[in-house]
Amino acid sequence: MSLYRQEFTIREMDFIHAGEASIMVKNILKEVGAEAGLIRRAAIAAYEAEINAVIYGREGRMVLEMFEDRIVIQVVDKGPGIPDIELAMREGYSTAPPEVREMGFGGGMGLPNIKRNADELSIESEVGRGTRLKIVFLALWRGDGA
Repeated sequence: MSLYRQEFTIREMDFIHAGEASIMVKNILKEVGAEAGLIRRAAIAAYEAEINAVIYGREGRMVLEMFEDRIVIQVVDKGPGIPDIELAMREGYSTAPPEVREMGFGGGMGLPNIKRNADELSIESEVGRGTRLKIVFLALWRGDGA
């Protein structure tokens, strides 16, 4: 059973609010005394996952859960799904539309950056139904309660 759970809504193509959920994740982890390196890695992974959901998700949510030994961030969307996960994991591979790329997003580094920063990453995706990312970080607490 988790010690803490928070859910955030992610709206398709809402670049004005894009990044707000990952900032909240970062702030929550600071408040509970997570180690600085863990906060940085979790914030990067959460941001990349959030931006992917904004670009592709149609309707998405991010869930942060904390356990004694780990932190889990799940991002679920109802987007088009990922037809080839192995291909999508390659740095630089992107299916982002031109208008998204013109804004500086969709460079094909999202999933590789998530994997690089996570202790564990699982991706479930079904074409036409959506995608679920489960990003796990082994918990490192400062121990000072700050």
